[in-house]
Amino acid sequence: MHPIAFLLIILLTTFLMGSSFAVGKIGLHYSSPLFLVSLRFLIAGGLMTLIVSLRGLPVPKRSIDWGKIATIGTLQTTGVMACTFLSLRTITAGESSILIFTNPLLVIVFGSLLLRARYRWTQWLGVVLGVLGVAITMGLHMQLKSGTILGVIGACSWAIATLLMKRWSGICNVWVLTAYQMLCGGILLLLLSLVLEQPHFEWNLISTGILLWLAIMASIVQFAGWFYVLGKGDAAQTSAFLFLAPFFGVLSGWLLLGEQVQWYVYIGGVFVFLGIFLVNWNFNKPKKEAEPV
Repeated sequence: MHPIAFLLIILLTTFLMGSSFAVGKIGLHYSSPLFLVSLRFLIAGGLMTLIVSLRGLPVPKRSIDWGKIATIGTLQTTGVMACTFLSLRTITAGESSILIFTNPLLVIVFGSLLLRARYRWTQWLGVVLGVLGVAITMGLHMQLKSGTILGVIGACSWAIATLLMKRWSGICNVWVLTAYQMLCGGILLLLLSLVLEQPHFEWNLISTGILLWLAIMASIVQFAGWFYVLGKGDAAQTSAFLFLAPFFGVLSGWLLLGEQVQWYVYIGGVFVFLGIFLVNWNFNKPKKEAEPV
């Protein structure tokens, strides 16, 4: 794959990841939070389910495998997105994106505690720098907002879902897993909306455009682009580019919402990005396999 094309797809996917926070916050002017995100993933999951069905991709046959998909959907889609959109009510899109995208740092922590996985010292250094960055970014507000807590919970949910997806990746095709976990998450989000809020959506040209952008561009296209580049490049090195997503989150919040970015947010963001980079980047060059004699 040509390096320029690879870089362009990386920029597109990380831009879609980061900018969805600002676009989602605009959408809250026309909809209740949980109802908006449930519509997003019901549309995205429904379309992706249709696509994998038309392609004839096999689906799991065992109930235990469907239970695993439902668990991932609960954590990855319901947990992460519910916390994200609810957090946007009290903190900025930039702050929310920085908190949510600390999940690579939390993967190291939970992987070590729960799975007894071993990591390089550079990855642990990345965790320390990432936590320090979040403390700088959020701590200088001198108050603990509900959105901050929700952002941390969302990041934890994403990290646990990541570990489960790695362990259960063999249950079915990755596109089938993605489609049905999004659909399952969307259904659960709709149920939460009916229980926890008075669901409403103001249908007009702007709100419809926002919903379609979130469902198609920020969900389907984002997943398609990200899985494509993961398949073309080294997974560890490609994942290091995730540090661009919170950058686009802060940038889009400034451009679309006029959010003021204080000087300490820049400093904290640098620490977070550097931490994520250290966690994901593989500094050891892969060894060449010995040629058969």
